[in-house]
Amino acid sequence: MLAHHVHDALTQVKRLQALILEKRLFRGYSGIARMAGGLVALGGMFIMASPLFPSVLSAHLLGWTAVLIIALAINYGTLLFWFSTMPAARRSLRELVPACDAVPALAVGAGLSLALIMHGEYDLLFGTWMCLYGLVHMPYRNSLPFANYLVGIFYLACGAIMLVWPGVAFTNPYPMGLVFGAGELGGGFVLCRLNQETVLEQEEETSHENND
Repeated sequence: MLAHHVHDALTQVKRLQALILEKRLFRGYSGIARMAGGLVALGGMFIMASPLFPSVLSAHLLGWTAVLIIALAINYGTLLFWFSTMPAARRSLRELVPACDAVPALAVGAGLSLALIMHGEYDLLFGTWMCLYGLVHMPYRNSLPFANYLVGIFYLACGAIMLVWPGVAFTNPYPMGLVFGAGELGGGFVLCRLNQETVLEQEEETSHENND
């Protein structure tokens, strides 16, 4: 009898823990937007790989800058749209706190990129970008699904390889395009699954309220 009560108590504790973890998940990022960013990276790769595209450092730097700006606009645009459409009772700047976790690594990435460009070390940019973008995923370990954390590990591993691999050329867009294309498509799929689960949970809550 006592063992049965202990088992029930442990089950309730586990359910409570799962509920708390579920509530901590950040749902402001769009999986579709992230996948779109991956497609933008692949599109930029193919454009810069074209024989018609100038094979000079400045042109490729502008190309990847354009890819970055477009991807950021898509992802953070959908984030702001999500925030603006939240119910007024829930709309608080605290809801955007998890999104701010990416700012330190992105800021360091911008500063380090500028330093490398000023010293003419263009060939180190791909590895640096991959590593720092991988670090962007680390703070989300508890606010996004664990699979998103694994995407960050993927970026870190690819970045480390790019930094030590001989012969990496900044004017070769394939390493950057393939890594970010695959990473963003995979990360977008993870977020789509999360968003689908959110919709199902909301439908269940609505159903329970109607039944009550």
